[in-house]
Amino acid sequence: MKKLFTSESVTEGHPDKMADQVSDAILDEALAQDPQSRVAIETFIVRGEVMIGGQMSTKAYIDIPAVVRQTVLDIGYTRAKYGFDGETCAVVTAIDEQSPDIAIGVDNALEFKEGEKTKDPLEKLGAGDQGIMFGYASNETEEYMPISISLAHKLARRLAQMRKDKTLDFLRPDGKTQVTVEFDDDGRPVAVDAIVISTQHDPNVSKSDLENGIREKIINEVVPEEYFTSKTKIFINPTGRFVIGGPMGDTGLTGRKIIVDTYGGVAPHGGGAFSGKDPTKVDRSASYMARYVAKNVVAAGLANKCLIQLAYAIGVARPVSMFINTYGTGVISDMELTKAINKLFDFRPGAIIRDLNLLRPIYKEVAVYGHFGRNDLDLPWEKLNRVAELKAIVK
Repeated sequence: MKKLFTSESVTEGHPDKMADQVSDAILDEALAQDPQSRVAIETFIVRGEVMIGGQMSTKAYIDIPAVVRQTVLDIGYTRAKYGFDGETCAVVTAIDEQSPDIAIGVDNALEFKEGEKTKDPLEKLGAGDQGIMFGYASNETEEYMPISISLAHKLARRLAQMRKDKTLDFLRPDGKTQVTVEFDDDGRPVAVDAIVISTQHDPNVSKSDLENGIREKIINEVVPEEYFTSKTKIFINPTGRFVIGGPMGDTGLTGRKIIVDTYGGVAPHGGGAFSGKDPTKVDRSASYMARYVAKNVVAAGLANKCLIQLAYAIGVARPVSMFINTYGTGVISDMELTKAINKLFDFRPGAIIRDLNLLRPIYKEVAVYGHFGRNDLDLPWEKLNRVAELKAIVK
């Protein structure tokens, strides 16, 4: 019996990913002008219209319609016949300030109300909400990511690249990829069992040109040859036609592709989405921190794979719990590893923001093709700068 696991990704022109990018583009603009901005923005995209709602407290002036339009145009929706037009779409906003009840808990954590002292305002930050967050890493790939989501992301990015440089000029912005990987009894990837690519396209391209172009310029360039077998199945636009795409074919909403954002279903996601949220929201910052720690653990050779769960209470700085699972691959027990991690890392929201330098406009770039395993970007939570310390403390 074969052991199979499947992950999917989507291109930047997928309606839900459009919404994520718009939300994070607004966040980036706020942080660029005012790093202390508090942002919780949702985007809803429907045929011919972008609706922005949520809460924001900032000193920045943001021309939201201009940010929205430029984001949509950069994605590639420049003509209505592609499914959307960034120049002519309507932009509707409904934004209030952050709730003062939330601000009370974020600005002054419970610990400091009870007597702790500090002059650093970051030290006083409490969690912006209750919730559970996960971080994960494995040594399946050089990115320390599950191979199924790694390949799915690479195929999706390649689709966009071939469209934008006009190598495959019949491609349009909307698209999805899916990869099924076969594993042996020891959990090692041995083959790609199936690949699914569905891409929006010019109505005049022939089915054979579409399939041949995607096989040659995308699949064969991304998936290592050793993973193909005589039984590998490839499905390209299984319905035979995908002309109507983008918001003309479906609505888009922030936070509706959270498994694409993280580990492709190999590891849990947690309680909330990332996009549109400033880093005082632990949905975002604590997930980044958990990934950072898990990746350094695996890179240090302390485990082949590592899952970290953090849980927070609103207005409280320190996590209410931490859970670590190395799936029996650890060189020490999970309990010992937990103690070592707690000695080395500070999981309070303010410390996470400080240590990972999160009050910067770096979020639009990760709103598509995954927040983790991004070797193409200089992301603080992907750095392997704590490996030596982990090795030393375990010794």
